[in-house]
Amino acid sequence: MPQQEHEITSALAALRRGAPAAMDRVLPVVYDELRRMAHRQLKAESVGHTLSTTALVHEAYLKLASQRRPPCDDRAQFFAVAARVMRRVLVDYARRHRAARRGGADRRPVDIDALELAESSELAVAERADSLVALDDALERLAAVDERMARVVECRFFAGLSEAETAEAIGVSQRTVAREWMTARGWLYQELRGDTS
Repeated sequence: MPQQEHEITSALAALRRGAPAAMDRVLPVVYDELRRMAHRQLKAESVGHTLSTTALVHEAYLKLASQRRPPCDDRAQFFAVAARVMRRVLVDYARRHRAARRGGADRRPVDIDALELAESSELAVAERADSLVALDDALERLAAVDERMARVVECRFFAGLSEAETAEAIGVSQRTVAREWMTARGWLYQELRGDTS
C-alpha cells in the first residue's frame, strides 16, 4: 500500500506541475480499487447489462482524467473524488434510464425500504433508477446543510468504501465517519420518506 500511495501522490504532483501524461500512470495503480468500488455498486447487474463494472470504471476514469487540474493531492483524496465521480456516473445513468422509460412519464413514489443505504445493496442500477435519482436529490439537500456528511454518504454508498477508507479519504476520524454515516442515514430516510416525486 505505501508504494501505491507513493505512485499516486507522485503522479498527482506531476499533474500539478503540468505533465498531463502523468494521469496515465495513475490508472494501472488504482484500477483494481476502482473496479472493487464499481463492483460493489453493480454486483447485482444482469449479464449483458449496458452499465458494467468495467464501463463504470472507465467512464469515471475518463471524467477524472479530463480535468485540467488534478482533483486531489494524494491517494485518499483521489478515492474521495473518485467516489463523487462514480456517483455522478451512476446517477446520470439512472436519470437517462428513467427518462427512457415511457418518455420519462413513469414516476413513482420512492419506496424507502427498497433503497438500502449500505454497500451490500443488491438492486441493479436500472431497477433502482428512481431511488438513485431521489437519493441524489436528497444528497444535494444534505450537502447544503452539511457538506462533510454528504461526502461520507458518497464514499460509503456510491463508492462502497469502508468506514476506515472513508475516514482516510475525507480526513476525519473513523469515529466521526461512523457517527455521521448514522446521522446521514436517518436524515436521508426522513427526506426520502417525504419525497413522492
